[in-house]
Amino acid sequence: MLNKITTADARKKFATIINRVAFGDESFVLTRRGEPIAAIVSMRELKLLQELEDQIDIEDAWKAKNELGEPIPWEELKKELEL
Repeated sequence: MLNKITTADARKKFATIINRVAFGDESFVLTRRGEPIAAIVSMRELKLLQELEDQIDIEDAWKAKNELGEPIPWEELKKELEL
């Protein structure tokens, strides 16, 4: 379940919100001036999101590996990406 709560209310009810997320399998979207600015999710949901992101990265890497063209040297890529 996804709940919306203002940041001001979240500060007042912090312990309750954390318990509902950790033990009640709920999620909260924090809002400020009516706009969503952050979310509080359980560790289980965070892990799932990270696994999905990893899977997307792997799929993108395979697509890039199979692209035609000259390889880009790592040092050049780091410079281009400002790493």
